[in-house]
Amino acid sequence: MHLTGLPRFRAASPFQAAAALAILLCAGSATAQSPNAPQHSAAQAQDESSKASLALAELARTFLSLALEVGTHEAEYVDAYYGPASLKAAADSAPRSRKDLQKAAEAAVVRIDALSPALRAPQDQARARALRGFYRAAATRLAMIGGARFPFLDEAEGLFGIRPDLKPLSHYDDLLARLETLLPGPGTLAARVDAFQDRYVVAKDRVPAVMKAAIGECRRRTLAHFDLPADESFDMGFVTDKPWSGYNYYKGAFHSRIEINMDLPARVGRAVDLGCHEGYPGHHVLNIMIERTLVGQRGWKEYQVNPLYSPQSLIAEGSANYGIDLAFPGEEQLAFERDVLFPLAGLDPAGAEALWKVRKATEELGGARMTIAKMYLDGEVDRATALELLKTYQLVSAERAEQSLGFIEHYRSYVINYHLGRTLVHDYVERGAPDEATRWERMRHVLSDAVLPTDLLVR
Repeated sequence: MHLTGLPRFRAASPFQAAAALAILLCAGSATAQSPNAPQHSAAQAQDESSKASLALAELARTFLSLALEVGTHEAEYVDAYYGPASLKAAADSAPRSRKDLQKAAEAAVVRIDALSPALRAPQDQARARALRGFYRAAATRLAMIGGARFPFLDEAEGLFGIRPDLKPLSHYDDLLARLETLLPGPGTLAARVDAFQDRYVVAKDRVPAVMKAAIGECRRRTLAHFDLPADESFDMGFVTDKPWSGYNYYKGAFHSRIEINMDLPARVGRAVDLGCHEGYPGHHVLNIMIERTLVGQRGWKEYQVNPLYSPQSLIAEGSANYGIDLAFPGEEQLAFERDVLFPLAGLDPAGAEALWKVRKATEELGGARMTIAKMYLDGEVDRATALELLKTYQLVSAERAEQSLGFIEHYRSYVINYHLGRTLVHDYVERGAPDEATRWERMRHVLSDAVLPTDLLVR
């Protein structure tokens, strides 16, 4: 439970002891060799690399069991699993204690650090870095399950493998001022923007048809660039009482269940966003690529489990958000909404362009949500203040601010994955103004390979 108004303590990182041990191991290795000792031969180096690769594969296999056992301590930790049922049954029947799992995860990080220098193949090196991130995130999450609370930036780095560089809320004031000119009038800007967007709510009985058309177009555009398996599929459901607006449950064998939350009125502008994010080229396609390439072709079975808290989550959410712009570049989303979705929703297409302009103008405010989350979770502001800040800087109603804060309270630093993740994937794919084919090829790399958030940074 999150309590406001109470003093926060800075918890010691669960990796301090592991890091110290790693330093000692490296130091011992360095001092054990004489400066005059003969260099390893190429054959010796290759032999060491082969042994390290085998040891790494064993650590990958044990991660599957560890992640499933963590799932017995936190029900939603395992977001997806499509490995052997027997492994899941074994984890459920005799899980290790939280403390023992945390120790095992920390020890695995140290072991990978010791193995990594010997790995020669680029794929092995990439696998080691990704697996280290998985274990490190698991150790961090296990500490949190045990009651530890880290400062927001430390938590984000431990779970998702990157330290966010957050801007102060004052950074977004100029954007709010520009939005004032788009929607002038009485009352607060947030109330005006929220009321304006509520003009474009889809009647509940029309939502299924609108969503079907939107995700169908997202799929069509993705298939023009990706050769997805012929038997890939998804089914869609509409739910309530959830802290999120949409969710993809990947079932394995190239199949997903996509759920859309109907707690709040569905606005027409969200249909394409959800279709791309949860489906094509978002979560559904990402999981297909991983199952086909990393699990199927490379045999990296650790990817049969998808922990909710790991660096892969930033890649998943970031690529899903950027995938909207990739599939609908320029004003193509506006054209599709105006010509197809507005009529299906029973809305006047004449309003599509005005809605589009307001939505595009508010996209940059995504970073403010991360800053507000940090301020709230680190105890810098209380709950009431956080709600007011969300209304002001996310331009939403009290009801939508409550839903947004509920997400932050439940998922904490996970919130960085959407805006920061999209920024990183966008900047990586769009670097150097590439043509369309290159953009999709870069996206394929992000979805299909063992990519870490730090791999997307400008070097």
